[in-house]
Amino acid sequence: MQALSSAQKSLAVLLLVVLTRLLLLPWYPLMDTTEARYGEMARLMVETGNWITPLFDYDVPFWGKPPLHTWMSAVSILGFGVSEFAVRFPHWIAAMLTLGVVALFAKRLRLPVLPILIILASTVVFIVSAGAVMTDMALTLGLTMAMVGFYLCWQGEVRWGYFGFVGLAIGLLAKGPVALVIFGIGTGLWLLWQYGLIRPWLLLWQRVPLIKGTILMLLIALPWYVIAENTTPGFLSYFIVGEHWSRFVDSGWQGDLYGTAHDQTRGTIWLYFIVAALPWSLFLPQALYKVIIEAPKRSDEDKALQGAGFASYLVCWMIAPMVLFTFAGNILPAYVLPGIPALAILIAFAWRHTQVPMLHRIALVITALLIIAVGVIHFDAGKNKSERWLLQQRQVDLATYYWGKIPFSARFYTAGKAEKITSLTDVNQNGNPFYLFVQHSKADDSRFVNCDEIASNKDRGLLLCRPSR
Repeated sequence: MQALSSAQKSLAVLLLVVLTRLLLLPWYPLMDTTEARYGEMARLMVETGNWITPLFDYDVPFWGKPPLHTWMSAVSILGFGVSEFAVRFPHWIAAMLTLGVVALFAKRLRLPVLPILIILASTVVFIVSAGAVMTDMALTLGLTMAMVGFYLCWQGEVRWGYFGFVGLAIGLLAKGPVALVIFGIGTGLWLLWQYGLIRPWLLLWQRVPLIKGTILMLLIALPWYVIAENTTPGFLSYFIVGEHWSRFVDSGWQGDLYGTAHDQTRGTIWLYFIVAALPWSLFLPQALYKVIIEAPKRSDEDKALQGAGFASYLVCWMIAPMVLFTFAGNILPAYVLPGIPALAILIAFAWRHTQVPMLHRIALVITALLIIAVGVIHFDAGKNKSERWLLQQRQVDLATYYWGKIPFSARFYTAGKAEKITSLTDVNQNGNPFYLFVQHSKADDSRFVNCDEIASNKDRGLLLCRPSR
């Protein structure tokens, strides 16, 4: 009875965490730059009917990422209309599927399922990304499938190997060959750790359906790459060489067509991991000690998992993204996300014979902090991170212009109707007043003498202008 009550409590906590995340999706605006950019690309995909190449702007192809995340948000727009909820909802679904794959894995290995899912769902980078319009959750779903499939296949269940190759195909369509690299680092380090330098190559051919699995992966992912290159020639060169080599080795890369490269100190990705994996990264040192140094073998399952190198597999899976990005300066905190499922399994595995300390309490605190954060964005900070609030201050239906640059959120919330101008002569001369958004540093320009500011946020003012006579 006590065990049943504990399980019910864990299930209630898990549902509270994930459903709270779902309910919060529409309560804050798409913020510039990343979320608004990908949201606008999905809206453009639906408006233009171009489902092959995501568009950076009308008639401007986006070669920076494959289209899976754009397809996800675009399909949702078809069902729910253009809204924050519509573009975020598929990424919440991807997070739930990731939880489902992890649950299957844990159940297969007779590990405690609910603690693992609670830890994963309440990790900062996971709960934030579970509903953020980005590429990372789709990539994490694919890589979780790949890592789970590889391990179970290695233990003798070949059909899971095909499951893993499907996951790699998802990764290729979500973020490109970087999915193969992260998978290769995670599994390669583990094979080296467990079997040395030579033996893994023979075992790979014996245990993994490499040829059939690769064919399956290519059948799923390759057609889009071929069609995309034929549709917009030059895509493969930019995406493979530029995005997968120049972007990482050259922090000052000038070839970026869609922005500027970040330049973080090398090794910063490990600091990102500690912060992004909070609060559970604080448990990691003790968890590693328990699973590697103590390594208790109280049951047959414990002995089997220890003998199969399970703990070392989780460590290699977890650190694979950080190993890849250690020498890269162009990084973001979300890059650690594919390793977070392994972190959750590792911590629950370390405390598998007892309750994870403060499990429910921590998950509830994280959920409460998320509600507070969304509240702050909704009522205050959001108006400075997105153009939604400022656009809502327009009182009549008039032509809308941005001086010099249009933020992605402005394009999304005006359905592409806002226009960029660099001269007042670019304004449609129909004799009607018009709205003009101008950065504060340029608002005092004498050219805007016929304009009155009616609202402003941190970056720019909303002017109502009368046409010059």
